[in-house]
Amino acid sequence: MGIFIKVEVDDKKCKGLKECGKCVDTCPVNIFLIEKEKININSENEDECTLCNLCLEICPSEAIAVRKLYELEEKGR
Repeated sequence: MGIFIKVEVDDKKCKGLKECGKCVDTCPVNIFLIEKEKININSENEDECTLCNLCLEICPSEAIAVRKLYELEEKGR
């Protein structure tokens, strides 16, 4: 079974690396990307997300959203 997700950072809420950066330090699979002091998602690593929710829990401005796009079920043979 596979779950396909989308991780998003709300630029309007995110304090960026200058004031925070907790998600960057917390993520065990490094899906966050730093670009010009802004925090974005590294699309190459996004599918590595384990849905641990550590980034959601540590973000003081609630700027991170994890959305399930779809789920594939394995079919028995």
